[in-house]
Parts: sequence; structure tokens; C-alpha cells
Amino acid sequence: MINRIRELRGERGWSQADLAERLDVSRQTVNAIETGKYDPSLPLAFKIARLFGLSIESIFEPEPQAATPMVSRHPME
Repeated sequence: MINRIRELRGERGWSQADLAERLDVSRQTVNAIETGKYDPSLPLAFKIARLFGLSIESIFEPEPQAATPMVSRHPME
């Protein structure tokens, strides 16, 4: 998952430790989320969104996936 956490944190002049304290998580958790090694739980994602005053969708987005071939569907006879 791609996210804007580092960018948003930087705009506010917060360190990873500052953000971790505001979210009640470890600095290592913030680092893992920022680097894409960990996707936050839904409750944590909501907490992050509320903290930044944004929607979850404006902070997190799925990574683009390789195109998958279309499956041909034939009507049932």
C-alpha cells in the first residue's frame, strides 16, 4: 500500500516519535507504515486520518497491480 504519512508528518514538522506519540504506537510502527513494510489496521488508519483531518483514501491507496487478463465469459446455454 502506498501512503502519504511521511509527507504529511513532514508538513507539520513532526518526527516519527512525535507522530507515534500522537497515535499511541511505537516509532518503529510509524517507520514500518511509512516504508510500506506494514499496513495499519483499519482502526489505526481511521486514527491517522482523523489526526491529519483527511479521508483514509487521501492518505492510503493500493499499489498499482500488474494488468490481469480478462476472463472471457460466455452466456449459459
